[in-house]
Amino acid sequence: MSWTARLDAFRERPGLLDAAGAALVATADPAGIEAVRDAADRAVDHRFTFFAHDEAVYDGPIDWALDPVGDMRWPRRPARSIDHRTAPGDPKWIWELHRLQHLPWLAQAWLHTGEHRYAEEALAQLDSWVVDNPPDVGIGWRGAFECGVRAVSVVTALQGLRTSPALTPERFGRAVRMLDAAARRCWRDRSLHSSANNHLVGELAGLVVVGTAFPELAEPGRRRRRALDELAREADRQILPDGAGCEQAVAYQVFTADLLAVVLVALRVARDDDPATDVLAAALRRSADHLVALVGDDDPVPRIGDDDEGHALRLDAGPLRTVRAHLAGVAALTGHAGAARSGRPDTTARWYALRAAGPTAPPSSGPPGNHHAPHGGLVVLRAGDRRLTIDVGPLGHGTLAAHGHADALGITLARGGREFIGDPGTASYYGHPAWRTAARGTASHATVTVDGTDQSVMGGPFLWTRHARVMVREVDLAAGVVDAQHDGYRRLDRPVTHRRRVVARPDDAVVLIVDLLVGEGPHEYRTAWPLPPDLPATPREDGIDIDTDALRIRHAATIPWSTTTVRGDEASGTGWWSTRLESREPSWLVGGVGTTRGLDGATTAIATLLAPGDAPDPGLPTLEVRGNHVEVTWQGTAGPRRESVDLDPA
Repeated sequence: MSWTARLDAFRERPGLLDAAGAALVATADPAGIEAVRDAADRAVDHRFTFFAHDEAVYDGPIDWALDPVGDMRWPRRPARSIDHRTAPGDPKWIWELHRLQHLPWLAQAWLHTGEHRYAEEALAQLDSWVVDNPPDVGIGWRGAFECGVRAVSVVTALQGLRTSPALTPERFGRAVRMLDAAARRCWRDRSLHSSANNHLVGELAGLVVVGTAFPELAEPGRRRRRALDELAREADRQILPDGAGCEQAVAYQVFTADLLAVVLVALRVARDDDPATDVLAAALRRSADHLVALVGDDDPVPRIGDDDEGHALRLDAGPLRTVRAHLAGVAALTGHAGAARSGRPDTTARWYALRAAGPTAPPSSGPPGNHHAPHGGLVVLRAGDRRLTIDVGPLGHGTLAAHGHADALGITLARGGREFIGDPGTASYYGHPAWRTAARGTASHATVTVDGTDQSVMGGPFLWTRHARVMVREVDLAAGVVDAQHDGYRRLDRPVTHRRRVVARPDDAVVLIVDLLVGEGPHEYRTAWPLPPDLPATPREDGIDIDTDALRIRHAATIPWSTTTVRGDEASGTGWWSTRLESREPSWLVGGVGTTRGLDGATTAIATLLAPGDAPDPGLPTLEVRGNHVEVTWQGTAGPRRESVDLDPA
């Protein structure tokens, strides 16, 4: 069959993007479409912004090997011979460019305006990329995952441009041959064994999207059935039974679920009722259950684990993929009532609702309550406008745990939609190795550090060689109690077990956190409470005041205990906050520190109160060891409180 005939057949097939849909999306979201047109104009001018970097501009044709931000030219040689891990530059920026995720913006701009310059520019850039990056040559082909994510963007853009006169048979043929090679690569080099995380989902998604859009391609068509079967298995494996993501990173859960959504959309647009659609939709609903429990109506996203700002498909022009936009898309695809309530539709969700909508359901009638994800290892305790999360899960996924942070038993605290104690973020992947080490480390998180060491042992920027294991002793959602311990410090020459009991009674605004550390010999114990940059901290002898009416922290211990504060410390890498990859800003990290005297088998107890700043000062908690119990008393907003914690090592 000639490429002219193949193009004619392609033009007759349904696609996600078309002119009729563009008009409806523009009516529903004019501001969103205006932002897409602005993004398309920047792409026409060869202006690109990724992560926290300044805008980069290519004068003249795009030089696909040049990273102007890092001032580095990537070699034009077989992709397998390029070691991105030891290269002098940061591969993340150039990979973002090579994903061609700006092409769907150009396609939408053409559909919305009818201006042929947008279609011509999109196809000229695609031509240029295909010529400059033949299969398996250059950094753009370094890894099957990049091939899969790029394929999703190119297929979507071609569908949007399929009626453009600028899409000639010659251009179409070049693009389809590239997609054929990419789909083959996705299958041949798909991530298996310890690397079978979101990368495998991206590779399988790319293959399925290509095979669905171009069923005449022999290899993608032949592999498509097996890829769908594998993708269904991965959906059940990577979105855990409780709805949490297996990688212990909220952003990667959204990214993985977005990839599953892309495949579900492709199948529905093609009117393909493959049995895998039910499995994918079920995984999206399961994931939405968990995400809705985390963010509720207006709570901030707990930034647990890594976030590389990845997009499965960029139809919306926003710089970041948000949990709420993702939930709106899931609501459109599955009719999930909680996602409809918590979600905020963006351009992507509106396209999904038009072209691939599932069953409809009204938004849920009430906000989520308490939540325990036993497989993912996260507990959410709510009372009024307070949301508290407690991490009682594994370090990460598989033996690598690539995107996990050493934050076992860490907490986050939000009130009234405002974050008070949180995870300080990812900071960097490749650009600043010291930032990455610190951001993953225990000392940066709201837990306890022993002797200045991490709970788990890093083996590289995306590898942990020894994992702290958490044992859950008690989760009582009704009473607002979580009790767990981890063995990460049992590896020390003088082993220590860290146990944490969190008491967040639904009838009291004061939260109690009791840390018990059992170990031989002298040790330094340090608590940490990371604060967002907009919160000032005032240290006191008995704790810390945060802002004027935000938060009071009061603490005491059975060993001499002093207040600590650090902000923007270069030496330790603590006291920093990162909202975008490759950036950070100073923020307060507050807590306490004390040293044991070295008694064998001694138990150290630390009590911390987290109280609203606009409530009466709770004062210091008191601790008393009575036999095999620690008694903690404090002043709650509902009156005097007492908690007895047994010292049974379990």
